[in-house]
Amino acid sequence: MSTPTDPAPTAPTVAELEEQERRLTLPRFTHEDAWVLGSLLVDLARERDAPVAVDIRRGGQQLFHAALPGSTQDNDAWIDRKRRVVERYAASSLLVGTRFRAKNTTFEASSRLDSDTYAAHGGAFPITVEGAGVIGTVVVSGLPQLEDHALVVRALTHFKAL
Repeated sequence: MSTPTDPAPTAPTVAELEEQERRLTLPRFTHEDAWVLGSLLVDLARERDAPVAVDIRRGGQQLFHAALPGSTQDNDAWIDRKRRVVERYAASSLLVGTRFRAKNTTFEASSRLDSDTYAAHGGAFPITVEGAGVIGTVVVSGLPQLEDHALVVRALTHFKAL
């Protein structure tokens, strides 16, 4: 849900999304960092009364999960589908979908992956650590895909500045 002061995000380009990922590389990512980032995401979502679910993983381990009022088990299914895209491509789910659209096709039509298992929709972002690469994911589901993505980017930007 956007408030009147929150303009709807515009679709970023491939180059803009790639730059976001470079800019949001972290020096480290611990269990405590997952709690701080997850709590920040929950706080940002609550400010907007956003009906989202939030999930943070490092490798195969879930370090944080929250389901805010208005979210449903469908959001958890979307989280899993978007997370799998990040794990497979080592890039944000929005970037993966945008790369396919830049080639005048869609992820669903050209990836040859099951759309019940993978979703290249915005909201899943790689947790990338300097010198280690992609070590996990942070995912939001419940808003339109550009807003899910923007919420994650906003939280990571705030988190990195701490």
